[in-house]
Amino acid sequence: MTRRIVLLVAVLLLALLPVLNALPSSNPLHVSDFLVSIIGKWICYAILALALDLAWGYAGILSLGHGAFFALGGYAIGMHLMRLIGPRGVYGHPVLPDFMVFLGYRELPWFWLGFDWFPFAFLMALVVPGLLALVVGYLAFRSRITGVYLSIITQALTYALMLAFFRNDMGFGGNNGFTDFKELLGLPLNSGTTRAILFYAALVSLVVVFLLCSALTRTKYGRVLTAIRDAESRVRFLGYSVTQHKLFVFVLSAMIAGLAGALYVPLVGIINPGEFSPGNSIEAVVWVAFGGRGTLVGAVLGAFSVNALKTWLTSVAPDLWLIALGCLFVAVPLLLPKGLVGLVRRRKGKA
Repeated sequence: MTRRIVLLVAVLLLALLPVLNALPSSNPLHVSDFLVSIIGKWICYAILALALDLAWGYAGILSLGHGAFFALGGYAIGMHLMRLIGPRGVYGHPVLPDFMVFLGYRELPWFWLGFDWFPFAFLMALVVPGLLALVVGYLAFRSRITGVYLSIITQALTYALMLAFFRNDMGFGGNNGFTDFKELLGLPLNSGTTRAILFYAALVSLVVVFLLCSALTRTKYGRVLTAIRDAESRVRFLGYSVTQHKLFVFVLSAMIAGLAGALYVPLVGIINPGEFSPGNSIEAVVWVAFGGRGTLVGAVLGAFSVNALKTWLTSVAPDLWLIALGCLFVAVPLLLPKGLVGLVRRRKGKA
């Protein structure tokens, strides 16, 4: 009950931020646009952390490629936003985005068709990461590839996608990616009202995903996942289809990561191949480990706390962030094997 009250209070406080942002700047309770924007990003990162915790914390699937699913979801919505620019672009072409006109494209590539319709783009933000996870997961789990070998495969996947999306001939904007978005669902993206709507959309999505993951992990299926994490060979011996269980949770996790990316792009106003960087996936692992693997609450707490540290440290000493991230990567398994949530529980037990 105490945890539920704390979570409810946290959600209500987050929900107040756009309201406080609408106050006059002279009001002492006014919240800046920067703070609303940065916390909106953290909310999207928290959804990504939940996705990773569902796969790693409960099924033991340590993926170092969830940044790829996040980026694919972001690119799907980015394609929709680029299609909406139309004649308002630099070159004024009614169909082709500016980068295609610059690169000499004569017509819209076939894989861009349908992205002018938001429901289709949003569906692709979920389906494309899910299909990729289905293919990779089926091949890996059927071959009983686990542990560090699976982690290397997922990291190689995201690195390969990053290199591919950097190419101009891929049709995704190359190094620059997508930016200069104008509107979403008829609302101008540079308005305070739209920013507030996007913030609330991300917050509601975080709550829904948290409740979904919580409900799933409390079922018999969730208990089987935990058993697979702790003793996969025994679960297989008992007659359970380990491949099907792991494949389902891996695909679901990828789709949730795609949702996080889809919410992220309208909030930040840009998407480029840098989002595929393996470093981003490793950071997500640090969030989950620091907050508490296999707790869901810890995943959200880790995403907020580590990104708050990153925001502060990159503003006062940018060169130290990668060193701090490396220290966290090493120190958390040694000093906080169960994360912040485990530390709190241990102190309560001693009390």
